[in-house]
Amino acid sequence: MLKKIGAETVVASDPLAVSRASKLILPGVGAFDAGMQRLAESGLIPALQTAAIERQVPLLGICLGMQLLTRRSEEGVCNGLGFIDAETVRFRAEEIEGRKIPHMGWSEVRENKKGALTNGIQQDERYYFVHSYYVKCVNRGDVLLTAEYGHEFDAAFLHKNIMGVQFHPEKSHKFGMRLFRNFVEGC
Repeated sequence: MLKKIGAETVVASDPLAVSRASKLILPGVGAFDAGMQRLAESGLIPALQTAAIERQVPLLGICLGMQLLTRRSEEGVCNGLGFIDAETVRFRAEEIEGRKIPHMGWSEVRENKKGALTNGIQQDERYYFVHSYYVKCVNRGDVLLTAEYGHEFDAAFLHKNIMGVQFHPEKSHKFGMRLFRNFVEGC
């Protein structure tokens, strides 16, 4: 999707490449502890901290990548990166009115606040989700977008230069393309 919008990209798995980046995307598929262990083993945690926290490089976490930016997850025992005051919690069957877990499919999002990442978003836009856990921000002012799956949950956050989306913009067609364009050009 990034190539489609004409963005220059580098897939980086080493600290030096992260330290040179002008923008960072932390993708993720899988389990929280495995994701944190992989970041630790690759030596990327200090590079991410330096880039995002000290240098204020825009950082976008996608799905598990969003969750890794929090303090912790109910899914595992490892600490998260802690870049945002939030935790990752599991959808509970009794709270989602008989829906299946994982939440998989298209859901509308609602804008909670304005941000460059969501510039031009409309209330009826739908994004593609696949997740059993979701981020719960402590500071409600960090919540950028919400969605509904049996109850309202935080679908995206924005805290200074740190952003996260629970959905998959790369699978969300024109809406995801605009979000990536906003990140590349406006953040």
